[in-house]
Amino acid sequence: MRNAALSGRERAYNYVKDQVLISLPATGAFLNEQELADRIGVSRTPVREALLMLQAEGLVEMVPKRGAHVPAMSGRQIAELMDLRGVLERHAASRTLVAGSAPIAAMRDALAQQEMLAESAQAREFIVWDSRFHQILIDAAGSELLSGTYAGLQARQLRVGLAALFATANRQRHVCGEHQAIIDALDGGDEVLAHAKIDEHLEITLQILLRA
Repeated sequence: MRNAALSGRERAYNYVKDQVLISLPATGAFLNEQELADRIGVSRTPVREALLMLQAEGLVEMVPKRGAHVPAMSGRQIAELMDLRGVLERHAASRTLVAGSAPIAAMRDALAQQEMLAESAQAREFIVWDSRFHQILIDAAGSELLSGTYAGLQARQLRVGLAALFATANRQRHVCGEHQAIIDALDGGDEVLAHAKIDEHLEITLQILLRA
C-alpha cells in the first residue's frame, strides 16, 4: 500500500506540474482535487500530497477552505528566473567551450524541431522543445547538480515561455533566430559572444513578459 500511495503521489505530482501548471488558464485558478484525482485515476489523498509538494516548491498556494491556488508570477519573480537562467547557461557555455564539448549537433536538432513547429498552433510543444534546447547546453557541462538545478526550473520556464509566445506576434520565429545565434557563437568557440547571445535571448523574453 505504501508503494502504491507513493506511485499515486508521483503520478499526481507529475501531472499537475507538467500538464496543469504550464497552461495559461491555470494562472489565478483554484485546482479541484477531485477533478484532478478523476483525471489522473487516483484517490484524493495522493493529489493532496502532490499539491503540498508543489506548495513547498512555490508553484501553488494552499488557501484554507478553498484549496490549491495557482498564483501568477510577479515581474520580480520572472526577472529573478531569467537572471538565474543566465547565470547557469553562461556557466554551462563556458565549461563546454573550455572542454570542447559544446553540444552543437544536439542543439541544432532541437532547433530544427522548433522550426518545424514555429508556424503551427502547437505552442506547448514548441515551448517543450525550447526547454530541451537550453537543457541540452546545461547537461553538456557535465554537472549533475547544475543539470538538476536547471531542470527544477522547468515548470516556471514553460509557464513564462508560453506566456511570451502569446504576448507578441511571430515570437516563435524570433526565438528560433535567437537560438541560432547562440549555436553560431558556440560553434565559433566565442565565449564572450555566446554569453552575449544568451543574455540577449533572455532579456528579450523578459521585456516581452514585463510589457504583457
